[in-house]
Amino acid sequence: MSEYAAAQKSALKLKGVGAVSAAKKKKKKDKESKHRLEQVATNQNDEEVKSKKAYVDKRTPAQIAFDKMQEKRQMERILNKASKTHKLRVEDFNRHLDNLTEHYDIPKVSWTK
Repeated sequence: MSEYAAAQKSALKLKGVGAVSAAKKKKKKDKESKHRLEQVATNQNDEEVKSKKAYVDKRTPAQIAFDKMQEKRQMERILNKASKTHKLRVEDFNRHLDNLTEHYDIPKVSWTK
């Protein structure tokens, strides 16, 4: 016979699984717990309504001024970029490259010439 002849050929038995778990008792629901859940739900709804109506800005005057200046600068940047066409931007960039010294030129890499 083979080495596996002595092995058991039955289903695996686990604790808490099978006929024992099917016979569990159902828990009864309390009327008080339902009432508490309703109160919590209504309290949350009331808080949401209050928070939507009474929004208070908690920033300091310095923070408000900072945010206003940032918005102003961002609008200036947008208007500045929108005022130039692509062609003008390319011409400005080429003019800038012409003004640079030869130090920034790409060195010749080819060894054959």
